[in-house]
Formats: sequence, structure tokens, C-alpha cells
Amino acid sequence: MEFIPDYRNFLDAVNNVRPPRLPLYEHIICPEIMEKIQSVKFADLFMGSSSDVEEFFKHYCKFFKDMTYDTVSIEYCITPILPGSGAILGGMIGPIQSRNDFNKYPWDQLSELYWKQAKPGFDALRKCMPDGMKAVGGVGNGVFEISEDLVGLEQLAYMQIDDPELFADLYIKIGDLMMEIWAEFLKQYSDIFAVCRFGDDLGHKTSTLTSPSVIINHIIPQYKRIVKLIHDSSMSFLYHSCGKIFDVFDAIIEDVEIDAKHSNEDGIAPFDEWITRYSERIGLVGGIDVDILCTVGKDEILDMVFEMGSRFRKNANGFALGSGNSIPDYVPVEGFLTMIEAVKKIREKEE
Repeated sequence: MEFIPDYRNFLDAVNNVRPPRLPLYEHIICPEIMEKIQSVKFADLFMGSSSDVEEFFKHYCKFFKDMTYDTVSIEYCITPILPGSGAILGGMIGPIQSRNDFNKYPWDQLSELYWKQAKPGFDALRKCMPDGMKAVGGVGNGVFEISEDLVGLEQLAYMQIDDPELFADLYIKIGDLMMEIWAEFLKQYSDIFAVCRFGDDLGHKTSTLTSPSVIINHIIPQYKRIVKLIHDSSMSFLYHSCGKIFDVFDAIIEDVEIDAKHSNEDGIAPFDEWITRYSERIGLVGGIDVDILCTVGKDEILDMVFEMGSRFRKNANGFALGSGNSIPDYVPVEGFLTMIEAVKKIREKEE
């Protein structure tokens, strides 16, 4: 039977309601993976002319539908348009190291730069969205990631001690920028999105990347006003963060009022622990460690994903299955496709 997508399945999962059909979800799927599966080249069209971008999204959206997703994951990030950007990748410092740098930074131009980058893509997405589907995503990058790009991770620590007033002002200004961009996004494109999200990787395998006090006092207040803006537009919010963030996650749930969380790594905590801790309060998305898709044989992946996915669906009301992080270009196509096959088997069993 032809797959008929229904974005409401994923929306239910995010809102911590058991959806009629187990939804699939990925934060990112590398377009080169899509090309291999579809046997068509289109990834290079993403930054082309308006007709190129529309052709890109035709194939991009078709892939999600063909793989039996109910939603299309897409975001346009803020960091690429920041003048002097790149510190988040390491090997350089960011453009803001002093109060003078902060004052002369072209803050008033950033929203315009963002929309010059993002508008053609969002417009093309609207034209190409399959019936029954909506998108998940929106304005990419979170508060901490933008601060890393503007300053640098190591330099942020120095700024916090050497100029705490500048440190505080930086996060407020980032919040102002995100509020401006998100407000325009919600005005223009909320009709084609089922769920809003941004990713803000706050942790690594053993702890948060910055102190819990910084997250609670400087980052969460900006999250709170952005997510309130999203909720006031009758939209749900999915929060993505990698790393061990248990020390601050209760505050994120309670103060920010996120609807759901994505990203998990078995080396930090098995997904069952996330379900035990948080499934009564929020939706949970992911569950399958990327390492499984990369290192385990097809038959074992099929058995593992079927067993884990069935268990997670039983134990968490709001659950959508996918990798715990994303599908980058090094994930074997067979591993990814076997995960999809296992989800289809779970669905068939429930029919």
C-alpha cells in the first residue's frame, strides 16, 4: 500500500500523546545519503538559483515521504551569516573579544542577512511539501552555539571572568537576535511547519560544556522567551541538545517548558533512562544510537531496532523513533534503511 503521511503523528509524539502510528524522525539526514538511496544527484542544488533550490526540495521532500516519514526536517542556521563566523568549528577566535568589538558588531544587519539566505529555501519548501506532511525545524542554532561562534568556547570562559557585564550582555543580545528572526519566521512560515525546533549542544560525554550556572542564569532565560514566542503562535517546540545535560535538564523542562527532547547516546545513558526520568513530562525522540547503525550487521540492526522501538513505544506515550543524533555521510546506507525496515515491522505488528 502507498504510504500516506500525516504530520499529526509526529505532532502527537512531541506533545507527549501516543500517536496512532509510530513516527520516524531525524534531526538531519545528509543529502549525499539521500542521493545514494534515490540514485539522483541534487545536493549541490541547495545553494543554487531559485529554480535549483526548488528542484533540491522536490527531491528532498520526496525522500522523506518515500522513507515513510510524516514530516520533513529542515532548518536554516544563524551562524553561517554571522560576519567573522567560524569559531564554533575551532581553530580560531570569534569576532567579539571586547566591549568595543561588541559595540561595533553589525547586529542591526543580521536579520536581513539571515533572510537573504533562508527565504528562498523556505519558499521552495512550501511549493514542494507533499500532501499530509509538514516540516520540523525552522531557525537553526541555539543561544550557546551562537555565543561559541561569536566569541569561541575558550574565550567565553575568559570573558565570563574578565568582563562579566559584557558576558551577560552578549547572551541578551543573542536572545534579541533570535527573537527577531523567529518572530518573522513564525509570521511567514508557521503554516508549513508542524513543530519548531533548534539545536543547542550544551554537553559532551561527561558533563556540560559550560557551567550549569551559566546555562541557568544566561542561556535558559533566552530559551524561555523564544519558546514562549513559539507557544504563543500555537506551535510546539522540540529541543535538541547533545551531551550529558542532566544537571540542567529539569530547569530546561520547568522554566523553558519545552514539549519534547531529541538526542541520546548510549555511552552517556541508555534511552530507557531518558524514558524513566522524563517520559511523564515531555515527548522523547530518537532512541537508536548512531553507533548501532554504523557497526552492527543488518540482521542484528533489524532485531535490535524492532525490540528497542517496540519497548520505547510501549513505555513512553510521546515517542518517535530515529537515530540518537543524525544520519551523517559516514552512516552506511544499509544501516539506515534497516532501521526504516524495522519501524515498518513495528507498524505492521500494531495494525
